Amino acid sequence: MNAKAAGKSLRDIDVADLSEDDAKTELAALAAAIAAADTAYHQNDAPEITDGDYDALRRRNDALEARFPGLVRADSPSQRVGAAPAGGFAKITHRVPMLSLGNVFNEEELADFIAGIRRFLRELSDESIAIELVAEPKIDGLSVSLRYEKGVFVSGATRGDGAVGEDITANLKTIKDVPQKLTGDVPDVLEVRGEVYLPKGEFRALNERQADAGEKIFANPRNAAAGSLRQLDASVTARRPLRLFAYAWGEVSERTSETQKGFLERLEGWGFPVNPRIRVCAGLEALMQAYNDLGSARASLDYDIDGMVYKVNRIDWQERLGFVSRAPRWAVAHKYPAEKAETILKEIGIQVGRTGVLTPFAILEPVTVGGVVVSRATLHNEDEIARKDFRAGDTVIIQRAGDVIPQVVEALMERRPANAKPFAMPETCPDCGSPAVRHEGEVARRCTNRLTCPAQAVEGIIHFASRGCFDIEGLGEKHIDTFYKEGLLKTPADIFRLKDHEAALREREGWGDKSVDNLLRNIEVRRTIPLERFIGALGIPQVGEATAKLLARHYLTFAALRAAMVAAKVIGSEAYQDLNDINGIGSSMADDIVEFFADEHNAKQLDDLETQLRIEPFLPPQVVASSISGKTVVFTGTLETVSRNEAKARAEALGAKVAGSVSKKTDYLVIGADAGSKAKKAAELGVTTLTEEEWLKMIGDM
Repeated sequence: MNAKAAGKSLRDIDVADLSEDDAKTELAALAAAIAAADTAYHQNDAPEITDGDYDALRRRNDALEARFPGLVRADSPSQRVGAAPAGGFAKITHRVPMLSLGNVFNEEELADFIAGIRRFLRELSDESIAIELVAEPKIDGLSVSLRYEKGVFVSGATRGDGAVGEDITANLKTIKDVPQKLTGDVPDVLEVRGEVYLPKGEFRALNERQADAGEKIFANPRNAAAGSLRQLDASVTARRPLRLFAYAWGEVSERTSETQKGFLERLEGWGFPVNPRIRVCAGLEALMQAYNDLGSARASLDYDIDGMVYKVNRIDWQERLGFVSRAPRWAVAHKYPAEKAETILKEIGIQVGRTGVLTPFAILEPVTVGGVVVSRATLHNEDEIARKDFRAGDTVIIQRAGDVIPQVVEALMERRPANAKPFAMPETCPDCGSPAVRHEGEVARRCTNRLTCPAQAVEGIIHFASRGCFDIEGLGEKHIDTFYKEGLLKTPADIFRLKDHEAALREREGWGDKSVDNLLRNIEVRRTIPLERFIGALGIPQVGEATAKLLARHYLTFAALRAAMVAAKVIGSEAYQDLNDINGIGSSMADDIVEFFADEHNAKQLDDLETQLRIEPFLPPQVVASSISGKTVVFTGTLETVSRNEAKARAEALGAKVAGSVSKKTDYLVIGADAGSKAKKAAELGVTTLTEEEWLKMIGDM
């Protein structure tokens, strides 16, 4: 029936009763109404309709598009802010990793950071040469990367683990500070890095609205910003007044500036907001002045900060300094002092980790520190407890700095209860009852039941599924603990057999079909895993993300790594020496790695995992094509033109492997002044030796 003939408004007619012509008209009206509501609420901060009315418009638009998919408009709200991805966000691999920063906490550590730059760049050893650094407020928000092609915003992602982030393009499009199209002289490809935050005033207003609606109250502006950006329904993000400060770049098709400050000025020219408190400083005194000035103004700012970031201003120096592990050598975060609070230490608990270490922790009377409610804090180890004499019942001072785990600083002895008893570390595992032994020379006490201790097994699976490893969404710590107790999970490989228990999962209280579908889908996606993430997930003692990447880069495939570790069981063998020679792996770490692969229990678990997974070979990062790609280089003696560290970094950037000692696999030994026994061994093995001048000439045109 034609709506006009019936004397009704289109909005009054049920979707099922609308004709295609009427639906087309109604979709146009809905697009205009929702766009107007978004503008009023998000840009003008003056909402014109209630949340309920807004949601009703969105639901009607979605229902019409579902019934008439051929009528979906280019300006449809579903296209503009995006539909909820099935099972969570898609992933985006960062072309240039979003790495973390190292930290300094005082003037002395900052001076050491600057001295490290001078040691690395040999010409800066002359302290009369000033090093300019850009001092930027460290915004306590959520890091994002925005990709523009031909000046048009095409995608955006969270930082994630630094290598892979979540695709939040639709959500970022709702933020008024994110330009959709850039003007002027813009590179064909431009990735802009920045921090999304929620102003303090808006945070308070948001929590008031949340409370009125009976919904979640956010602990602090950062959590609110992160929660807002990670909404599967981007219309929720659109209704929260998020802001952005831009400060860096990722992939860029051409250089846009010679300095960090110059790039920030380009950002402003393209329409990005840049923090107005950024300044260029030359020398330690100027940096400390900027730090103290910002600290004095901190309380009056309408955004949270937790420190300052210092970056070498000259971009050519940044490129030469490069990165170490997961952080740049040319930048550092200077944190403000930890915030402290007073509370009661109710009890000292014990947590058993995946390697069997018994770690004491404080169970506290909940207290707010830095905007976060804290009820647990680390006590480090039994020696620390004895040294500071912490006891249950004590009134204690706790502190928290940024995202650092809260820690107990001191007990107020004058307020100690008369019946407070000294703490005694248990001599048996609290989870399995096995002896807990502290070997001579070690700080940690460990459960001796490595094979069947439930706590170790659960913690190992939690680590395996965690964000930095397999990143299986929907499989949290509580789920893993419950599944273990119920016998559904006993080893990491059992994760990939959970689909065999699908019927039981669907019958669980609190688990809907969608939750089960999403979990099983996320598990299936993770059956293919990069080699470095797989190595990191295994929980090898002393092997974190950085070392996992070193191993992956050196051995390239898991089969090659495993075969080499079997051969390395013989101490002094060529395979063991090859492992020990990897730049960044010492003998203690090498021993732990070899021991892990030699363990029969671990071997069975690895065999099981290999039946469930496809472990991708390591893909080396893009390097300059050169004649030394894949070659093994060793440096010895004192280099005169460049520092040893810069020489190593340059060799790695050209695709070479840098080793610590000479072996039959060494291709080049670069000899500086006062070379020692390595030169003699190279001569015995027939390894090509180069002077520093010959080396620089070889790589000079690369």
